[in-house]
Amino acid sequence: MAGNPERRAALVDAGVEVLAREGARGLTFRAVDSAAAVPVGTASNYFTGRDDLLRQIDSRLRVRLAPDPEVLGALLARPRDRSLVTALMHDLTARATGDRSGYLALLELRLEATRRPELRASFTSSVRGDLEYGMDFHREAGLPGGDETVVVLYLAMLGLLMEHLTLPDVLDGVLPGVGVPEGLVERIVATVLPHDAQAPT
Repeated sequence: MAGNPERRAALVDAGVEVLAREGARGLTFRAVDSAAAVPVGTASNYFTGRDDLLRQIDSRLRVRLAPDPEVLGALLARPRDRSLVTALMHDLTARATGDRSGYLALLELRLEATRRPELRASFTSSVRGDLEYGMDFHREAGLPGGDETVVVLYLAMLGLLMEHLTLPDVLDGVLPGVGVPEGLVERIVATVLPHDAQAPT
């Protein structure tokens, strides 16, 4: 396989765009070559097959959608209270909406994993790893609530982002006076994490 890391990264990013736009059925090497504006046959020199490309897209999305260390550092300088949890959820929302193609591609990977057992194990492992990292982060940062808080926030935010990025009109005006998605983020955290919630000791 070809070993140019910059070209490989560009092809993987092109794969993200194709996956978000066309879905898993449209993710072909030819489509990736076209999206990356490279000669036909280039992608086939960089990936052993379609599953290899999907796994590399998964890995790339972990980087693209990860928190900015400087932003995270500034947030963690704040008091460890519910407002910080809310700010972290706003940051998550901003990252997902700022890289809509990346988040849609992540949703497409979920769907593809339901059809392909060989991908399901790999993708389940990476998503479960993200969730466990979130629980560890929450605990070690001394944030209010515990593992259950993180799991419920994870599920609520997943639903909010999926709806907002795929069928935004579903949420538009559903709660009068509550902005989408920012106001709903506030309501989610307030519901999951009451004011008097404390960090576990």
